[in-house]
Amino acid sequence: MKAKVQKIVLNRHGSYLGMEKGCFVVKDREGNIQRFPMFEGEIGEIIVSSGNFISTSVLASCGFWSIPIVIMTRNFKPIAVLRSLDDDSYIKTRLAQYEAFKNGKAITIAKEIVYSKIQSQNMVLQKYGLEQHDLMMVKAKIQNLNSNNLKDVRKRLMPIEGKASEFYFHQIFQLLPKNLRVDKRKGWKAFDGINNTFNLAYTFLKYRVHSAILKAHLEPYLGFMHSEQHSKPSLVCDFIELYRYLIDAFIVEFSQNLSKKDFILKTQWYSTNRLGKREVLNREKTKELTEKLNQFFEKKVQIPRIKHGNKQTLETLINEEAMLLAKYLRNEIPQWKPRIAIP
Repeated sequence: MKAKVQKIVLNRHGSYLGMEKGCFVVKDREGNIQRFPMFEGEIGEIIVSSGNFISTSVLASCGFWSIPIVIMTRNFKPIAVLRSLDDDSYIKTRLAQYEAFKNGKAITIAKEIVYSKIQSQNMVLQKYGLEQHDLMMVKAKIQNLNSNNLKDVRKRLMPIEGKASEFYFHQIFQLLPKNLRVDKRKGWKAFDGINNTFNLAYTFLKYRVHSAILKAHLEPYLGFMHSEQHSKPSLVCDFIELYRYLIDAFIVEFSQNLSKKDFILKTQWYSTNRLGKREVLNREKTKELTEKLNQFFEKKVQIPRIKHGNKQTLETLINEEAMLLAKYLRNEIPQWKPRIAIP
């Protein structure tokens, strides 16, 4: 029987993670101690938020045993992952990823991602009794993109995806409390609280996806649907599209008990010469959202695991899907069709 995978989380201010006699030891500022024997249960990940402490012995052990360490801000936003140097030694997968741009797989994957995203949006629309996309028409449009040029296919795919998302958000925004509703989905540096709540939740999804891609030894900055740009992890952006719908359904439910008093105004630079005020969740609600999202990724979904079991957690599903994509790129499986969980 496989050892249970554990996570060590330091998200309370003043906690310390050290090592004693083959154990990871967590001490909080009240003096409480937790021990995690390294060889009785598999440590899958260590999460440390700003304001906590970690010893160099732990860092060295995690590097030796390939245990990733996630660094978060005080507001629980993931900003870095420390990994072993050996994680970059799997060159075969990355070579296959580069080759996909020559053998046509890149176009196939880009089309599959867009169709799967729209298909998954339908599941949310269906859940709430809203008007759904015409999937037959969407599929026909995507299949009729016969160009062998990825740049051209992207240019024609994005309007299909954009129009579908506009239709989708116009409807699900009607499910939000009246005093919080907005007219349009806004991503980077939105001003309103609801869009920024979606954006915050997507940030946590991005970390999970980025982690899964690294575990599958894929190149995060070489995507298929999204173009390559400086500082843009385009494959991460691709993969996020497959799971946004689950976050959307989560935020619709989370927002039902929100009110204007749960938001604060935050002043930030929008450009070199421009300051702006953004409405964001206050610290208490941010912490609540973070905790519930972490629980959400541990929920079981009705999709069989690759090796055994009829259910798996959402986090495991994301990890498996990245591995399946890597297998497809290496020609170990004949096709890749993302598995969609019921929201």
